[in-house]
Amino acid sequence: MSTGKNTKGYETPNHPYQGERIAEESDLLSRYGLKNKEEFWRAQSELRNMRREARRLLGEAQGDVDAAQDAGAEFVARLRRIGILGDNDDISTVLSLDVTDLLERRLQTIVYRQGFASSTQQARQFIVHGHITVNGARVTRPSVKVDVSDEDAIDFDENSPLADDLHPERAESQE
Repeated sequence: MSTGKNTKGYETPNHPYQGERIAEESDLLSRYGLKNKEEFWRAQSELRNMRREARRLLGEAQGDVDAAQDAGAEFVARLRRIGILGDNDDISTVLSLDVTDLLERRLQTIVYRQGFASSTQQARQFIVHGHITVNGARVTRPSVKVDVSDEDAIDFDENSPLADDLHPERAESQE
């Protein structure tokens, strides 16, 4: 018998059959090239945990934003490092974040937005097949949150056939 923690990293919706929610999820799945609803639910759960932490810090500081900011300095610094919060945002901004703010910071989305791939699905394939590097290190997980400082260090792997500018699968805008 395993002694490790055996819980899911996400929560499923309370009501499985809500047409409006399903349509909204499906739209986001196709827009961000997610493999399945589980990936979307993981992002929602991650956002829920961030909001919970922000509420806890604000509650302990009894609504004093500056005190909460100091108490959660590492938390806020992490969110700024991965580009979810801007330099001028404070901890109360976390409460107004949307799940798309998290999805925009995924490696898959950034590879697509920077023009390495012609679709989010193609970006996912390039990453999973090991064609993309961040700071010279091959990354094969599309869900990795990219630090703002690493955005310019995303490139094709030098050993990848896609490193050739003339490769037919390269996006047209990449030059």
